Amino acid sequence: MTTTSSSAQLSVSRTSHAPSEREVDAFCVQYAPRAPGHPAVRDLYRLLRDVPEDGLESRLDWVERWMAWLRERIPAHGLVDATEPEAPPADTRLSLMVRIMEGEPAMRAAVTHLVSAVCDGSRGLKLFAQVGLPAGQGFLSEASDRLARTLLPSPPEPGKLSELLLRLFPVPEDAVWLALLSPALLAKLASLVGEPRPPDPVPAARVRADLLDALMLLAVQTAALGTMEDVRERAPETAFRASPFLRLRMVCDAVLARDAAADTMRDLATCVDDCRLVVGSVSRHLEASGVSVDLVYRLERIRRSLERMEAIARVLGAPRGEPRWREALGLLSDLLRRAHADRSVGELVRRNVRMLARKIIERAGHSGEHYITSTRSEFHAMVHSAAGGGLVTAVAVALKFALTALALAPFFSFLAVGLNYAVAFLLIQALGFTLATKQPSVTAATLAGAVGEGARGDRLSSLVDIIPRITRSQLAAFTGNLGCVLPAAVALALAWQAARGTPFLSPAKAQATVASMHPWRSGALPYAALTGVLLWLSSVAGGWMENFVVYRRLPEALAHHRMLRRVLGVGGAQRLADGLVHAASGLGVNVTLGFLLALMSVLGRFFGLPLDVRHVTFALGSLAMAGGALGPQAVLQPDFLMALVGVGLIGVMNFTVSFSLALGVAVRARDVPLGEALPFLRAVGVRFLADPRSFF
Repeated sequence: MTTTSSSAQLSVSRTSHAPSEREVDAFCVQYAPRAPGHPAVRDLYRLLRDVPEDGLESRLDWVERWMAWLRERIPAHGLVDATEPEAPPADTRLSLMVRIMEGEPAMRAAVTHLVSAVCDGSRGLKLFAQVGLPAGQGFLSEASDRLARTLLPSPPEPGKLSELLLRLFPVPEDAVWLALLSPALLAKLASLVGEPRPPDPVPAARVRADLLDALMLLAVQTAALGTMEDVRERAPETAFRASPFLRLRMVCDAVLARDAAADTMRDLATCVDDCRLVVGSVSRHLEASGVSVDLVYRLERIRRSLERMEAIARVLGAPRGEPRWREALGLLSDLLRRAHADRSVGELVRRNVRMLARKIIERAGHSGEHYITSTRSEFHAMVHSAAGGGLVTAVAVALKFALTALALAPFFSFLAVGLNYAVAFLLIQALGFTLATKQPSVTAATLAGAVGEGARGDRLSSLVDIIPRITRSQLAAFTGNLGCVLPAAVALALAWQAARGTPFLSPAKAQATVASMHPWRSGALPYAALTGVLLWLSSVAGGWMENFVVYRRLPEALAHHRMLRRVLGVGGAQRLADGLVHAASGLGVNVTLGFLLALMSVLGRFFGLPLDVRHVTFALGSLAMAGGALGPQAVLQPDFLMALVGVGLIGVMNFTVSFSLALGVAVRARDVPLGEALPFLRAVGVRFLADPRSFF
């Protein structure tokens, strides 16, 4: 059968009846002589006979069916020539499509008319300027918009290429498949079906106009974000008139006016680089001026808009043919990947919380340096400081027993116990004392800082050096806390008994306290793990509190407050401001931890769940008071001795859980590769075997 007869037969048959098996066989013999029964050829023949002549929706359906054919995993390889080189299935099918378009003018004309109609009836502005980019002006608005799109059905938008992209590629993995398509074959196919006869519009011109419009829209939006007040304040070295964000609009005007001439594209690249430098300057100033989720969101939106503008500029500036299609495939695959990622609320939360988490962790890390000893004198100072913390804790334990014995409503019981904890922790901070269980979270952040800085060898050396300091500092704090809370609690119990003539705790209460510390007959260990989580949460709250104070510039406001200056004087107001900066983190940690510890038992009673806390220093103080009530003989009984073992395990759980959570979040916030964990652990093990004393 000749090509002309085949085309003539097609033009008649596609308007009159479905193809007969004889017609299909003849077509397959012509284009697949080595495998005339190959399903790729037969399916494509039926598809090309069914090209719709009108209606945008029917044409989009046809494009979707053609894409499904292209993505079939059965390759169309060696259909004509046995020596044809191996290629991915999609490329072999593209090659088959090209051969048929070259040999079938009627089919080529039908597909060309369809492509022209689809491009003329669809608009790509949303695809190029909005898909894959944050849509709102802030975190909360974007999160609510994504949640609504997830829960509610989306109205159809057949006139927008953005909907067609997700219809053709419904899963995120499609972005990889799209990026691997052959740009040479796509360029050849586009040259065959991309030049319609007048009056049909040229698809390439329509898409190019959309790209230019998207470039202009992105420039306007990015310029507005880059000149907002909180961005300008964090880039003080850039004058407003010299801001590259102001030039961005003018540069894009020139690109549009001169149809992406080479010199205008160079100016655009320079302006985008300058905008990126300003964003980097703003990010660096976040270290000193604090950070908010909305500001991080806007910076991320500016970065991604600049990246999109660069990608569009590469497509516009590339020569026609294979080079332009290579850039276009890169743009489309990135659009598809980000379109799927940006439909997820979880992805938005993870991306925007990451920098905020890093900021909080870094501030906790600065506090953690205070808790790491380096010399023998610092070690002994830590023991003495922790002893003071144990003394305050003993008093707090006694007050807790007294408060829980009162017949208070659950809310007032929670408030009283929470205030007792919080005041005790604040008093420990104000007096310069130390509480051992507050150390793991902040020292873990300091450890992550050592891991995340410098080259890999430097990080390994820093880690090996800082781990022994952390362990012996923690040991010093535990020694001081537990070594003082035990005799102080016993002394308080005996003083009460001497003054009142009755034990501080009733025998039943004392026995219940001992039973609650048993390592396996009670929930002591799970409660201790829960307490470790609360200790970590309190450190996060402390970092957030310090970040809030710095971001809102509260110290500067206090230092220049007229009333404070009138009452305290200029120097007094400044000292108050400096004190707020110094105490902000501790205030957040101590108040949060106090009320979290009190909240668990209230929540347990409210929901009928077995919730409670076990804090090692408070647990030992409670056990000491129980021993004082039961007498010397009782403390030698197996149950009491097992309770002592339980207290030790409570301390291990408190430390392990809070340290692990803090270290995991800090390492993630600093982008430390998880693959480096094993070398770090190996190096620490070698150090321990070589010098175990340095750890203790």
